[in-house]
Amino acid sequence: MTATTAPGGPHFRPSRIVSVRGALPEHCYRQEDITESFATTMVEGSVNRAVVERFHRNACVDTRHTALPLEEYSRLEDFGQSNDVFISAGVELGSRAVVDALKAVGLTPADVDVVVSCTVTGLAVPSLEARVAQEIGLRPDVVRLPLVGLGCVAGAAGVARLHDLLRGRPDGVAVLMSVELCSLTLQRDDVSVANLVASGLFGDGAAAVVAVGPDHPLAQVADPTHPEVLASRSRMYPDSERTMGWDVGAGGLKIVLDSSVPEVVRQYIGDDVEHFLADHGLGANDLEWYVAHPGGPKVLEALQDALGVDRHALEMTWDSLRRIGNLSSSSVLHVMADTLADRPPRPGSYGLMLAMGPGFCSELVLLRAPEAAA
Repeated sequence: MTATTAPGGPHFRPSRIVSVRGALPEHCYRQEDITESFATTMVEGSVNRAVVERFHRNACVDTRHTALPLEEYSRLEDFGQSNDVFISAGVELGSRAVVDALKAVGLTPADVDVVVSCTVTGLAVPSLEARVAQEIGLRPDVVRLPLVGLGCVAGAAGVARLHDLLRGRPDGVAVLMSVELCSLTLQRDDVSVANLVASGLFGDGAAAVVAVGPDHPLAQVADPTHPEVLASRSRMYPDSERTMGWDVGAGGLKIVLDSSVPEVVRQYIGDDVEHFLADHGLGANDLEWYVAHPGGPKVLEALQDALGVDRHALEMTWDSLRRIGNLSSSSVLHVMADTLADRPPRPGSYGLMLAMGPGFCSELVLLRAPEAAA
């Protein structure tokens, strides 16, 4: 398939991702140190220490970043205190990610026409992007779209919504800001398997994506690290509402994480990807690179099975899981930033961004590295 017969037809004009940057809190710990802290200060005496160690070891995570120093989590008395930290730390991290992403391509906050934000680990009204707007100087007429409740899928879904919005603003600049502070949601009185798994898997972080419409000058740069967004597809699965999400109570956000997630992935994702690609005249063999959310070791193994690929195809995702854990919606954006920086796609090649989240649902985004200039 050539550029002139690309998905969307010969006159289709894709949006472009021109910058992706991640931001992480300054506090970084080895998994062993987090295990020690969680077992001695969060659930001491409530669960067998060996069980905690096993769940944390099986997460395949070496290090994670946290919004607070480990010793301060036991001092958080209620959801209100945790949420106050979420807002203050979230605004700082989100601001840093957005400014860094804009600076990387010579843009300023005043250039942004649309800002989409996503988070699922705290509550803020005004929402985080409104607070960041005041902090960094976004224009008073910036269009805001907060996405709340999409969880891990929101990074990919946010990229898809940038593309949708830029179709109506072809000369515009749109920013996606993801902020997730998962450590602030851990429940000290919850000894469920879901909470123990989460305590070993999830980390804190933020990320930002800058995209431009086809008429913006940055869209004309033939750079394989500025992929085109060609199409997206959202998918919800039947009878899966309790597969993933939160129960909201007096103590805050209590995780819902069913062990059936890998089987749902195996059951649906392969066919979803096949049909999505076929609708755009492509097949699995046309894909040369993947940007996948690091849901966890079992989910990644299920994803490899569903896609019919080996571990190497998702190597950047496995590496992100090892280095920083699962950052919910921010994770897939960190994987994209790492991919574009460390393994730039071949000019003209197709890639697939995908993530899953509460609903239970998935989001697929078809990408292409632009052809080299003649």
